[in-house]
Amino acid sequence: MSTLKERLHGDVVIHMKDRNKVALTTVRNVLGEIETREKSGKTPIELDDAQVTGLLQKEAAKRRDTAKIYTEAGEAERAAAEIAEAKIIEAYLPQALTRDEVEAIVDEAIAALKADGQEPAMRQMGAVMKPVTAKVAGRFDGKTVSEIVRSRLA
Repeated sequence: MSTLKERLHGDVVIHMKDRNKVALTTVRNVLGEIETREKSGKTPIELDDAQVTGLLQKEAAKRRDTAKIYTEAGEAERAAAEIAEAKIIEAYLPQALTRDEVEAIVDEAIAALKADGQEPAMRQMGAVMKPVTAKVAGRFDGKTVSEIVRSRLA
């Protein structure tokens, strides 16, 4: 299975052949951002898929925020361009989970605690959050996950 970064590199060629300038520029910008992140710091690192996914989420959010600013300023054309870029980036992100799916994952984690003989309480919040966060990573808002866990343990 290829990594997300390899998929982005492969898509650069596809977008060149299709002459899709918007997608090509967007993917190149994201790859540049990934390379910058990898080369910054004292020693170069290789970003894994989870880190690349986080970076893609930030890039998409950044473009949506910029689009909102352009819309408020009456620059509809520029806002539409930013939204188009955000959609291209979001196509690389994993499918988002629904609230019901996240609640089911939280319930599984709490049931696992009960099976281990522990009585779930607010003290075990970390013990519940760790497996839930691992399963949900990048596919649902972390703050909302925390609120769901709190409500289940209260």
